[in-house]
Amino acid sequence: MKMNKDEYKEYSEQHMPKSPVLKNAFNAFWIGGLICCLGQLIFNAYTMLGVSEQNAVLAESISLIFIGALLTGLGVYDNIARIAGAGTLVPITGFSNSIASPALEFKAEGFITGVGTKMFTIAGPVIVYGTAASVIYGIIYWLMTMM
Repeated sequence: MKMNKDEYKEYSEQHMPKSPVLKNAFNAFWIGGLICCLGQLIFNAYTMLGVSEQNAVLAESISLIFIGALLTGLGVYDNIARIAGAGTLVPITGFSNSIASPALEFKAEGFITGVGTKMFTIAGPVIVYGTAASVIYGIIYWLMTMM
């Protein structure tokens, strides 16, 4: 069967399964919200234990990163992400997953050429552009406060 580019595009669109957009958005919303509620519960637990609010925020972030990496290592995070989609990508647990997944995938290649090299393949651009954006925003904020 020979087709040109336009015919192939039309053929593939006819046979492509339709994405359940509303269902996906709903799942992303409630599971992402559940992750955020878990973060709030962890924060409340730390403050109930007498940790200052500033340190509780830090401890909460560390706890969520640990939970995300642990669930990634156990293979549970991927199952949650299949249902939640972007709902697991946005919170800090998604960042943890983006670091832990390549590290686990390439551990057979060794610590330097495998884990060390591949660990930041997904998260690296986020870190670089996030840092650059924060510097630019900081400069803009500084300039605005000087006026």
